Amino acid sequence: MAVYDTLLAAPVVREACLDNGLKVLVQEVHTAPLVSVWCWYRVGSRDEGPGRTGASHWVEHMNFKGTANIPRDDMKAIVERFGGMWNGYTWIDQTTYLETASMDAFDQMLFIEAERMSNGLYEPADVESERTVIISELQGAENDPDQLLDTEVTATALRSHTYRHPTIGWIGDLRSMTRDDLFEHYRRFYVPNNATLVVVGDVETEAVLGRVDARFGRIPSGSDPVRLATSESPQLGERRVIVERPGTTAYLKLAYHAPAVGDADFFPMLVLDAVLTGAKGLNLWASFRGTAPQRKARLYTALVERGLASSVGGALVPTAQPFLYSVSVTAMQGVPLPSLEAAALEAIERVRDGGVTASEVERARRQLRARLVFETDSVTNIAHQLGYFDTVAGPGYFAALQQNIDAVTVEQVSAVARNRLGRTARTIGWFEPQDGRP
Repeated sequence: MAVYDTLLAAPVVREACLDNGLKVLVQEVHTAPLVSVWCWYRVGSRDEGPGRTGASHWVEHMNFKGTANIPRDDMKAIVERFGGMWNGYTWIDQTTYLETASMDAFDQMLFIEAERMSNGLYEPADVESERTVIISELQGAENDPDQLLDTEVTATALRSHTYRHPTIGWIGDLRSMTRDDLFEHYRRFYVPNNATLVVVGDVETEAVLGRVDARFGRIPSGSDPVRLATSESPQLGERRVIVERPGTTAYLKLAYHAPAVGDADFFPMLVLDAVLTGAKGLNLWASFRGTAPQRKARLYTALVERGLASSVGGALVPTAQPFLYSVSVTAMQGVPLPSLEAAALEAIERVRDGGVTASEVERARRQLRARLVFETDSVTNIAHQLGYFDTVAGPGYFAALQQNIDAVTVEQVSAVARNRLGRTARTIGWFEPQDGRP
């Protein structure tokens, strides 16, 4: 087992690689007798071709259904009997599982993740049961106008890249996929050389590495999964999508092509979003659960304070390849969507034409720095950030977040607004509520 140190954050994060290719990140945090274990796989909806959309998310569901050595009903109880929490999620670049509990549960956490990596069962009855659950979940999301509009806008803004697919999948694929399709997806991507195990908490690093090797070292590596190599062609003109469904509230969504996390434009665009809609931070697990500071945000003052919208928000998330920057607006009752759209685009055009001010950029940087602190307020959040950025950007990136934010200049933010928020690069979505009558 090769071991080397990488300064990702203070204190030191130890990075190791087992002989089978499993990457291990360990950070000691001795503030409470807790430990958080996250196991990350570099597989998400970007890895799904025609007929297989939703496979990664469905596999995640199946990996809570028991293994060769853990009965299904024990998967949750093992952690809960120690007073801990467990969860998991799938998104476009990755799938992850976590447990956070007291230190006396640590070996059991490792046992669960080693089992999940190598001994999934995929019983046919469980596959069919989860098919029903996931289709119901998809249909529930379609009853949420904002989620439905987001799905439609994303699929319109992206034509060729697999980021266009919803993580939950398309209904036709969910109905046609078989147990063997899912198990093949599991066996292809759930190999140690496609995973990163993150351990943060009241631990001793050398002891952790030994225990991880004992649990995971015998799992054979597999062939390195070949990820779908797709790229999006340049957009040549404005695109539009209008959804008309029964409802009471109108929604507007604007989507622009965004840089990948490793692109030079990413941090200037992050600051630009903070100027437009308020700083959200960079923790996919926690950032979007609270309200962004918006009192002086451009779109808040242009839309909410003028009584045109009840809420406005922006979303720029770190992704391995270029994705979308979106602005979501909830219309006030009685405000027509054409008027709301015109006001939103007018505010964006002012930023494109006139740029941003030094005070706006400084305020955005200050708010984002505060967010970085809030996003690492627990062993669970620290472990999430270490693993998330390892999957989308590689080692060392997480440690440089604040430095990269602090380095953003007024000129860079203004240039990103000018170059990326143009008319031909945008997709506009409306959700127009209907009264339900034929």
